[in-house]
Amino acid sequence: MPSLTLVYAAHPFWVWIAFAAGLLAMEVATGSGWLLWPAASAAAVAVLAGLAGVSLPVALLVFALLTIVSTLLARRYLPRSLAPDGHDINDNIARLMGHHGKAVAAFAGGSGRVFIDGKEWAADLAEGEGLEAGARVEVVGVTGARLRVRGA
Repeated sequence: MPSLTLVYAAHPFWVWIAFAAGLLAMEVATGSGWLLWPAASAAAVAVLAGLAGVSLPVALLVFALLTIVSTLLARRYLPRSLAPDGHDINDNIARLMGHHGKAVAAFAGGSGRVFIDGKEWAADLAEGEGLEAGARVEVVGVTGARLRVRGA
């Protein structure tokens, strides 16, 4: 069985491509985001080794430098999360932001109850002194299970 150095000497491009594919497969399996940049660096070194025929120590040095630089740049300039803006549609309270409803009874001391989307909710006034029963309200915030509303 030939040693790894003999295989590398005969096929440096394919050794680096196989290494890049292995790293990419591990990244896909884990989804961590940490192995994506070493996989891309290994692919770049594969091209370098295939075109320029660099030696193994030089290729390892280039791989290490590319991995460090690309990882640091990606962590600095790419967004931390690809989650969409807005509220979670499964959050039944936060999804009420911006919805309109009616005051069930007059608000006393800045708190009362409102009827929104077929349900009655405890609510606090975001601004103003009070609301009369039946007054239209808009949800402007959520604190725990209490809605913050203002007259609409």
